[in-house]
Amino acid sequence: MKKTLLAVALCCLPYLMVAQNKIETSKETLNSSKSDDDDNDSGNEIDEESIEGTLFFAFVDYVLMVGYWGAVGYYDEEPHLSRNVLTHHPYQYTETGNYYRPFEGDSLVKDAFRFDVKNKFLYGYGALYGNHLEAKIRPWRYFYFTTDYYQILEKQIGENTHDNLSVFYFNFAYDRIRLERFNLGWTLGAGFVGSGVNRAGISYGLNAEYFFKKRISLAAGATFSHINKERVHAYEAEIKRHSKNFFLSLGFEHLEIAGPNYNFVSLGAGFYF
Repeated sequence: MKKTLLAVALCCLPYLMVAQNKIETSKETLNSSKSDDDDNDSGNEIDEESIEGTLFFAFVDYVLMVGYWGAVGYYDEEPHLSRNVLTHHPYQYTETGNYYRPFEGDSLVKDAFRFDVKNKFLYGYGALYGNHLEAKIRPWRYFYFTTDYYQILEKQIGENTHDNLSVFYFNFAYDRIRLERFNLGWTLGAGFVGSGVNRAGISYGLNAEYFFKKRISLAAGATFSHINKERVHAYEAEIKRHSKNFFLSLGFEHLEIAGPNYNFVSLGAGFYF
């Protein structure tokens, strides 16, 4: 395990960059308004709307069908959706992760109501560091709610002061694949940047986690948001070491906030309640 964690840390180091005034640049860009492009080409309008409408209605049923299957799935045909239930914590049943399949005819098995909380310290080479707090409320297997709070700090060299930037994501989450050792899902909600910017936008993302046999899991996720027409994206990948309802994590996080990029090595811990 120690060798694995050391390897992850060494892989992350080349991506860390010395930062100067990144937070101030992000704030200024997010606060500046972009003018809309109002240039509309005037072309032939002969039956264009009619043709587009016909094509749209011809494909609407197909798109809805494929979209529903891709995002939600068919419970009658996919046992991992209809039969697998939520565990109280990963490895509750030896080699299972967030979900497991009860024995046939076991009518007493019910979904666990679960609250997951995780906090990670973020270290960026040079003047950047921060914190990432994540909480998930899981009422049952079908969906859950997740909140992420990033607090990024940048020390101004020679001035003995700090710039700070707060980023929030509030999302509805759904696991499309719920296998005993692997889950894959999507999120949809809102992103918000505070610290004087105070602007919000729609957010969406993907996340996945694979559970190995020796209480070690590999998790990754990406959240995308556009605020005031600027990208506010967050990416993370981490290794977790589980022990009952507690885990330690080591990983890498990358944020894109209105131009500047922020790279961090993350070290954290979490609980399942």
